[in-house]
Amino acid sequence: MNTPPRPLSRSLNDRMIAGVMGGIAHRYGWNVTLVRVLFVLISIGSAAFPGILVYLILWLLIPNEAY
Repeated sequence: MNTPPRPLSRSLNDRMIAGVMGGIAHRYGWNVTLVRVLFVLISIGSAAFPGILVYLILWLLIPNEAY
């Protein structure tokens, strides 16, 4: 059976700062640690990708996970 995809939300369980990366990982079924490492590597390796600014914007736009 096809289950509907989980909505994008900030994780309440897998959070280091605000749960943004944990929420993205849960939404797509990826490993949380891998998502965090990739985000940091892309942020450091690219001057055109301001990671802190992107993270703050996602923090504001993505709602908290429902209980």
